[in-house]
Amino acid sequence: RRGPGGGRALLGAVLLCVCWRAAAERLRYAIPEELGRGSLVGPLARDLGLSADELPARKLRVTSAGKKQLKYFTVNEENGNLYVNERLDREEMCGESATCSVSFEALVHNPLNVFHVEVAIEDVNDNSPAFSKAVLELEIGELIPPGARFPLETAQDADVGSNSLLTYQLTSDPSFSLALKDSPGGKKQPELVLERALDREKQSSFELVLTALDGGDPVRSGTVQVRINVTDANDNPPVFSKSVYEARVSENLPAGSLVLQVVATDADAGSNGRIFYSFGNIPERVRASFTVDSDSGEIRTAGPLDFEEKNKYSFGMEARDGGGLTGHCEVQIEVTDENDNAPEITLLSLSSPVPEDVPAGTVVALLNVNDPDSGENGQVSCELSGEAPLSIVASSGGSYKVVTASALDREQASEHRVTVVARDRGRPALWSRAELALEVSDVNDNAPVFEEAAYSAYVAENNAAGALVLRVQARDADAGANGRVSYWLAGGSAGAAGAAPLVSVEARSGALYAQRSLDYEQCREFAVAVRAQDGGAPARSSTATVRVFVLDRNDNAPRVLWPAAGAAGGAAGAASAAAPFEVVPRSAEAGYLVAKVVAVDADAGRNAWLSYELVQASEPALFRVGLHSGEVRTARAVSERDAAKQRVVAVVKDHGQPALSATATLHVVLAESLQEALPELSERPAGAEAPAAELQFYLVLALALLSALFLLSVALAVLARLRRA
Repeated sequence: RRGPGGGRALLGAVLLCVCWRAAAERLRYAIPEELGRGSLVGPLARDLGLSADELPARKLRVTSAGKKQLKYFTVNEENGNLYVNERLDREEMCGESATCSVSFEALVHNPLNVFHVEVAIEDVNDNSPAFSKAVLELEIGELIPPGARFPLETAQDADVGSNSLLTYQLTSDPSFSLALKDSPGGKKQPELVLERALDREKQSSFELVLTALDGGDPVRSGTVQVRINVTDANDNPPVFSKSVYEARVSENLPAGSLVLQVVATDADAGSNGRIFYSFGNIPERVRASFTVDSDSGEIRTAGPLDFEEKNKYSFGMEARDGGGLTGHCEVQIEVTDENDNAPEITLLSLSSPVPEDVPAGTVVALLNVNDPDSGENGQVSCELSGEAPLSIVASSGGSYKVVTASALDREQASEHRVTVVARDRGRPALWSRAELALEVSDVNDNAPVFEEAAYSAYVAENNAAGALVLRVQARDADAGANGRVSYWLAGGSAGAAGAAPLVSVEARSGALYAQRSLDYEQCREFAVAVRAQDGGAPARSSTATVRVFVLDRNDNAPRVLWPAAGAAGGAAGAASAAAPFEVVPRSAEAGYLVAKVVAVDADAGRNAWLSYELVQASEPALFRVGLHSGEVRTARAVSERDAAKQRVVAVVKDHGQPALSATATLHVVLAESLQEALPELSERPAGAEAPAAELQFYLVLALALLSALFLLSVALAVLARLRRA
């Protein structure tokens, strides 16, 4: 189909490829058709302002709502140039349309943006004019006068513009010439002109060649043979009532619907005046869309018409009488649009998941909405339905951006589902919807939060080392490593300088354990600060205070402060010579205060509540001890019969479980005064004199031995001097 030199012309057209910006986000290129695969369309990345270093991160690619648009072009990932991916045939892509272009979107990421790209396909003269028949048969009566005109079939050229403007030439013959009649649309209608009268007896037929030439460079041509038969009488060709018939029909008419009727008349009579209607040289698409009744001239739809595929038909009609004479007219049918197409929503790109800390206005999705209808039927508006912090913004070329309307918070909603509703302005309006699911990825924007700002724990003293004290817990609303919490001791009064802390914390569970046994009497309470830290980068943390109260246990027996000699807790042993004593006059009445036992307990609470009891006395009925005061008083009046020396043993008990106790021994002398009591105190019991006598014996013996040794030493010294002398 390409003539000599056509390849060089196409190559030159590639080098002259035009690119310009149509708007802030629109690019337009113009290339000739018939380019081979791999031909350069334009430096797309450079025209979008992207450098070669940015290409890997920006991820430039092309996308479109229609799959067929994408098959024609591709983007090189290394240099960002736009190339032809498949051979382009303008006639196949756009048919008879005066303009032809392919539109698609160029997507770039980081940040996400969309650019509308339009590539205009320019026509090249790659199609020759063609006639529908190889031979045109004409019958002309010999009585027809010179000057009569006979319309000939027009040729068809699939090209557009100047490449489809046809002129005609006819081989030279003295009986005929060619005239070109202007028809609507700027086309030329070839007509055969009879130059002189015909004589069937001299020449009954003529063979001519009609050549159609287009306006391309180089010129292409097509030929058809014109065979003329000279007949006897048919001297009037059919004549249409109009040279051009026009009609407007709505698309989606059912098959067989009447479009219009053409009418031709013939002045001849009989079979020469009978007219038959048929299509002229028309494309196959017209034959598939319409039928003509050969007798009535009614043109009807052969199938449903589609405004979106073709909205205007122009073709020729032929009327032929029984004698072979023909007449021609042109039919123009305009198809009007109906709102029979709902908007089509195509998701071009979706950034999911999206970090929750993206600023408001960030593009998260790109959509293309296309309605093939025209006018108000093709005007589309989009909106979002659903509760989500998202909004939709119109972009160029039927594209829409879904952007964040406000800050996102994954902890409140980890996924947002919205419905994109596209509605046209037709009557009735048609609409379509598409679901969008946007996942929100986590950012470490939440610090761990303890269940309580301050914790209190109670531990009984004398606990085992490693005993569980308390378990703290902090929750982090983030996910993954950002929400994984570990625990650390951040300080407090749990350990003195140079000493190991009293507690430790397990990093994963938050359990606090005692490092050693606690003693209530040494430390009654202490506080530690526990820090909860997540695994994010940078990490976030919070602190809680744990106050540990040591509970007392009854681990200390009462200690007797007075009388001191009886402070040993145990049995009631014999009193020593230094044991304290109290003097009670024999005239003392009942209730006389003899002494007061004073004791303390290092424990606390009930463990330190002391009670006193009399457990042993020389005269049990003579004394009593106050249960809570420890006061030793006479239970009755002292009598002369009572022994002068009395021994009283009291026990001091706490209220712990089990109870601990200590004893106090008190010596009482019944005498009116201290002088009277001294003799009683100087007397010692027999058991006490024996040790004193024994001690005296050993002392005398030791003195005697020392004296003997001294005398012996003196004697030896004298003897030694005498010997030397």
